[in-house]
Amino acid sequence: MGCGMPDGRLPAFVKGLPLTEAALAYAERLHAGQPRAVDGAPFILHPLEVASLLYYAGATDSVVAAGVLHDVIEDTAAEASDLQGRFGRRVTELVVAVSEDGSIADFALRKAALRAQVAASGHAALLLFAADKISNVRALRVALDRGPEREATPASPEKIRPYHRSVELLEELAPDAALVHRLRDELDRLDSALTRRRYAGSPG
Repeated sequence: MGCGMPDGRLPAFVKGLPLTEAALAYAERLHAGQPRAVDGAPFILHPLEVASLLYYAGATDSVVAAGVLHDVIEDTAAEASDLQGRFGRRVTELVVAVSEDGSIADFALRKAALRAQVAASGHAALLLFAADKISNVRALRVALDRGPEREATPASPEKIRPYHRSVELLEELAPDAALVHRLRDELDRLDSALTRRRYAGSPG
């Protein structure tokens, strides 16, 4: 069984969550060898952060497990039927709800379809979506802080725009959720960092 952390430790929040612990072992195998784009660290750190955000927001074992697994359909060979057999219908529905439709080639249309899909999938899917976006926005800000040579890749207006659409959707459908407020704060911080970078790079 995998243990999640690069140093071999099981994250503290996973203990006592049997579904999440099983999901972590499974996700760790599927994501093995995948680097996190922002810094080259093991990719599993991203779903672990998403799961941690959900756990500390008071989510149930099944929702936290879905946080661990949320990228396996998009980024590995796993299919919904695999998750259904291992983790049950509820976890599978949540993972499917936050998985993009890879058959939609256009970036903006694919993101719009995902938002519509999440909006129709219930409160837990909204929280999972929010936690994923928090982690991603943080990663974009880290990339921006690593220096000008990293700026062009992750923080283009095309990449940032869907985050604004996402937080607007979440504020409409789950306005009282702490994770939604945190996402707004993280996105505001990213916007401020981008503004400072543009100002610093402007002539005069």
